[in-house]
Amino acid sequence: MDQPPDVSPPAGENRRDSARTRMQGRVQDRVDQLREGGEMLRPVTPHEFGQPDVTEREFGNRTFLVAEVAPLDVDGVRTMAVGAVLWLVAFVALLPFVSTLQDNDRTWWLWTSLSGAVLGVIGWLYCRRRRNYLRSRDPERA
Repeated sequence: MDQPPDVSPPAGENRRDSARTRMQGRVQDRVDQLREGGEMLRPVTPHEFGQPDVTEREFGNRTFLVAEVAPLDVDGVRTMAVGAVLWLVAFVALLPFVSTLQDNDRTWWLWTSLSGAVLGVIGWLYCRRRRNYLRSRDPERA
């Protein structure tokens, strides 16, 4: 019987790296074909839902599609408040089971939920202070 061909990657390179290298080579070959044929990657027109224009940028020997997107206006106050409340609920829910937790060496559950609630309140205070400072600097955000 014939032996199957050796498909092991070159020395010093694992399978994932060699597959990535082959894929990058194929993508670069396709980009080169488009350029040689007179076709350039075209900028995408704005979508009906208000998606931003996408432009082509070249860094080194790679081509990337980049969209100019404004950052989300999220201050984290609500997220921290919800997280702190959930940790506090977990702490209160575990209180009736303190003896069971002690019997099973699981009292760390109780202290973990308490520390999560305390750290959540600290994070909530920090995010509120940051939000109020940013609003005082830029009245339009208020």
